[in-house]
Amino acid sequence: MKYGNLFSEDTYSFFRSPVRDIFKKVDLNAIHSFAGGYPSSETFPLDTFKSTMCAVIDKYGGKAFQYGATQGVTELREVLSHRYGVPMERIQITSSSQQGIDVCTRILADPGDVILTSNPSYLGALQSFRSYRADVRGVAHEDDPDRFRAAYEAAIGKALSEGRKIKFLYMIPDFQNPSGETLSIKEREILVELAEKYGFLIVEDSPYRELRYSGEPVPTIYSLAPDTVLHLGSFSKIFAPGFRLGWIFGHPDVLDKIYVCKQSLDLCPPVFDQYVAAEFMGSGSLDANLLKSIDLYRSKRDLMLSLLEEYMPENVTWTRPDGGLFLFLTMPEHFDSVSFYDTALSNGVAYVAGSFFRTDGGGRNTMRLNFSFMTPERIREGIILLADLLRSRM
Repeated sequence: MKYGNLFSEDTYSFFRSPVRDIFKKVDLNAIHSFAGGYPSSETFPLDTFKSTMCAVIDKYGGKAFQYGATQGVTELREVLSHRYGVPMERIQITSSSQQGIDVCTRILADPGDVILTSNPSYLGALQSFRSYRADVRGVAHEDDPDRFRAAYEAAIGKALSEGRKIKFLYMIPDFQNPSGETLSIKEREILVELAEKYGFLIVEDSPYRELRYSGEPVPTIYSLAPDTVLHLGSFSKIFAPGFRLGWIFGHPDVLDKIYVCKQSLDLCPPVFDQYVAAEFMGSGSLDANLLKSIDLYRSKRDLMLSLLEEYMPENVTWTRPDGGLFLFLTMPEHFDSVSFYDTALSNGVAYVAGSFFRTDGGGRNTMRLNFSFMTPERIREGIILLADLLRSRM
């Protein structure tokens, strides 16, 4: 059978994740992988997981394995409400933060509608936006607040002059993926001002916010304008990604559309997993484990930064994140990290080329490195190997 004429128009807007293709083809334990966003398995408190799961079964019995409410089980929403100070009617549980991105796009964007984002931006979000045939427009970051405002106003003005609808701005304000950078309070305020002035929403993706290793926390964009912002959270980086749980904070009118949409997607988030997350978070186990995770990741970040200083060629620069899981390397303009990838992988080291995070295909002289996944010994070996390979190519 020929299947080509059976596929929907949307399927031709899908594009493959180079990160997922790496995982499909390569044993991560056999190479020095800086490619993924995997948390360290050392942060998974298996004994606590075991006792928490037993406690959930004892407490809820068969209810923990039954269908649940589409908006999420009450117990988990209550714990999130208490922890973050958000009313329960403004909380929707999702089957992963990635689903949060996708469902926000699904209810807001029609084909051709404009979605603004930073440039570079999270690859998984770009995949979702393009799958709905949205017009994704990236804005390069400017450190000066006036230039920051001007850059976004220019992008907004251009879209409106073309008669296009701007539905939302997608932003990772804390320890951005891929760059590791954090928006200042002034930059967050500017984005809120622009959203309210021009009538679009902000989707604030915040999976790394609680993984801060230095510096002072900055208020969430949601806290500045809760009726203008949809705030996405995730258990994947602070609990365990295998549970596939996240949440959305937002205005009840918007969450109602998401609620109805999710009924056609998965009926409800994983019920047993939600009870385990509620018990783990409510008992104080999450905070205790976060302290250990932060100490571990801080040491790995510091190690990677020191190794880059020691071994990288002089014409390579990188970001210095205050938290999260990534930093971003920039090589000389003539360097092509896409074509260099096969050379690196054949020598046992993997990264993600920075151009995959760009809305315009630029940034081929950049790459994203993850520091959370490998052991310190493997990080050292991998950075030395990568530095030697870069030096031989440049």
